[in-house]
Amino acid sequence: MKIYEKLIRDVMTRGVVTVSTETLLKDIAEKMTTQHLSGVAVIGEHGDVLGFISEMDVLKVLDKPNPEQLSAEDVISPHLIAIAPNATLRQAARVMNERRTHRLLILSEKGVGASQRPVGILSASDIIREVAQAGQSHIAH
Repeated sequence: MKIYEKLIRDVMTRGVVTVSTETLLKDIAEKMTTQHLSGVAVIGEHGDVLGFISEMDVLKVLDKPNPEQLSAEDVISPHLIAIAPNATLRQAARVMNERRTHRLLILSEKGVGASQRPVGILSASDIIREVAQAGQSHIAH
């Protein structure tokens, strides 16, 4: 199988750390720091994904008065870019290039559960790692 034909579900980082819209920025920053995260998904009352908060989103609000008192709702990036777990790495790379992002949220497939829920994250570095591993296995043969 060619690297670009691999499915996202086989490469993504499983599990997504989530916060509610009321979670304070200081608590989000603490969670990101202690769990070594580059971002968290913000979920609504019924588990549906509303958006994402990245490290850069946190930096953008630091010039506001009392940023530590802001909630996820104040900081959330509505430009959530999601993709299905059965998409290929080629499709993911194309979306990342077109949307100029280095991270995609992977949502459960439609029809699985009540709503689309976050099941993983795919970062550009995940794809790079796959390319590196493919190169190593090619050399080994």
